[in-house]
Amino acid sequence: MSQYYAFNGDADGLCALHQLRLADPTAAGLVTGVKRDIKLLDRMEAGAGDRVTVLDISLDSNRKELMRLLEAGANVEYFDHHYAGEIPQHRNLITQIDLSAEVCTSVLVDRHLEGKYRLWTIVAAFGDNLKKSAHAFAKSSGLVEPQTEKLARLGEYLNYNGYGDSLQDLHFHPVALYGEIKSYPDPFDFIAESTVFTQLATGFCDDMGLADSLRPLQDNVCCAAYLLPDAPWARRVSGIFANRLANDNPAHAHAVITPNRYGDYTVSVRAPIANPQGADMLCLQFETGGGRKAAAGINRLPIDSLDYFMESFMRHFCQ
Repeated sequence: MSQYYAFNGDADGLCALHQLRLADPTAAGLVTGVKRDIKLLDRMEAGAGDRVTVLDISLDSNRKELMRLLEAGANVEYFDHHYAGEIPQHRNLITQIDLSAEVCTSVLVDRHLEGKYRLWTIVAAFGDNLKKSAHAFAKSSGLVEPQTEKLARLGEYLNYNGYGDSLQDLHFHPVALYGEIKSYPDPFDFIAESTVFTQLATGFCDDMGLADSLRPLQDNVCCAAYLLPDAPWARRVSGIFANRLANDNPAHAHAVITPNRYGDYTVSVRAPIANPQGADMLCLQFETGGGRKAAAGINRLPIDSLDYFMESFMRHFCQ
């Protein structure tokens, strides 16, 4: 019997994996990629008696390959908070899926483990821009403000590392980054001791400094959209920049549009924090779109569809 994990390469996926592996460090195969690389189950071969744990990738996007694994006899446990569609009923499948706006996958793992590694859940929640949930967990854990701020920065840096058009855009491959954090049950020790934290902090500050000079493609009373240049730094900051815009303007919806290697655009959408609903429904109108209520995206928006996206974006959030 073998154990496998398929996990999103962002902060939430990493922290969910880390918590489960701290609880059960049995040797396992790891399958992951950049944040938007979510069709991970097509890379996995598992058969009768094998255990597969899936973290922070849409069930709906992996439905066909999930059914293939189940029918091959693999036992699958699925933790996620993205649009799932109809959840299959199968004797080999256990699902922990919750689409609530203030929940991320690490929160679901936290529930499963009864809060055993709560500090890493706080890191993940900050990384997923779920600040209300993160602060609530920090308060209940007895953290003071400087401690909470450290975990917030770590979550943001881990999430920043997951964004890119390809693994070459990232500072660290997500498996390598997990290798750096896996020996740290306490994230404060990782922050204090790891040179990786310092490297991510430096890269983040450099890239966000470039993003600060950007001007919106379109801006009105309810929405703003930014078109980023075709550069690795822009691809790395696309999601974090969208989160920062959302936090700075909580009544606005935001879209960050970035050229990708396919000659298309990659789009990050954030619903207004004051009403974190509808980002998923907007993006699901497009062939490669998906996500969750508060934050969603489109992996490949054709260049000639940009005007249609902008019209849809404005109409969706400015009704």
